[in-house]
Amino acid sequence: MIVSSAPFRVSFAGGGSDIASYYRRQAGAVLSCAIAKYSFVIVHNYFNENKYHLKYTRTELADTLEDIAHPLLREALRMHRVEPGIEVASVADIPSGTGLGSSSSFSVALINALYAHRSRFASKDQLAEEACKLEIDILKEPIGKQDQYAAAHGGLNFIEFNSNGGVNVQPVVLTAEKMAELESNILLFFTGSQRDTRSVLSTQVKAMETDEDKFRTVERMVQLAYEMRDILMSGDLGVFGEALHRGWMMKRSLTSQITNSAIDEFYDAARAAGAIGGKLAGAGGGGFLVLYCPKDRQAKVRQALSQLKEIEFRFDRSGARIAFAQ
Repeated sequence: MIVSSAPFRVSFAGGGSDIASYYRRQAGAVLSCAIAKYSFVIVHNYFNENKYHLKYTRTELADTLEDIAHPLLREALRMHRVEPGIEVASVADIPSGTGLGSSSSFSVALINALYAHRSRFASKDQLAEEACKLEIDILKEPIGKQDQYAAAHGGLNFIEFNSNGGVNVQPVVLTAEKMAELESNILLFFTGSQRDTRSVLSTQVKAMETDEDKFRTVERMVQLAYEMRDILMSGDLGVFGEALHRGWMMKRSLTSQITNSAIDEFYDAARAAGAIGGKLAGAGGGGFLVLYCPKDRQAKVRQALSQLKEIEFRFDRSGARIAFAQ
């Protein structure tokens, strides 16, 4: 039996520049981190050697790959030439559609588990590259590359996307004291709504491709990602919160699907209560509100957002890993 895990992620700046329609024209970059919330995949030999047994939000018992309904599971098993007689189960700390890159975390955890099931090792870059191939090239999902690399590598990273398709992951190294301060000053609140990532991202991609002003906005978001990386390395975390707010103002201007009146009210209430800045995690439209707020103001922010569910923000430092093998 193999138990594999991969973390979810929070993107601070540069989101959208990891999509091919942007980085093929101009190099992109994001500042993001992996968080201590995970997608887990269990792979085990199945008693019936003629069946694929798959368990996620539903259960499948299939004779052939073509009979498998779950697209990502089907194509991952096909990619790794997995024969019947296998059982794959999936669970996660947080549901999909919440802006934390759950689909890519699942992809990375699944691919790692399939390698481990055959007693093979895959590097973090290899896991990310295969997850990108699976989701973007094979399944034609309208998504970028940042989630896969964040899930595979873990930690706090600055990730560059080159016009030739290459990806460069640079860990952002802070002192233990500054890392702890940053971690304690970030809050995550679930807005109560989940969204269809494909719809939101497809609209953003179309906007970038057809509206030069929107493309230039993403260009400024990339520049901000570089600025925020440098801010973190300088240790001026208050300025980091202000930059997070500027980035959200840029992001929300891309399309009307990114935010709505309810989300705007939550964000404005958080800022009025003491949060310096924030954004919606992921493509937008719902999911988690990410806030930067000094500890001495957090009680008031929690009171202002008391109707929302908060989850603890902690960095993941390991990335994709095999948690158990027997």
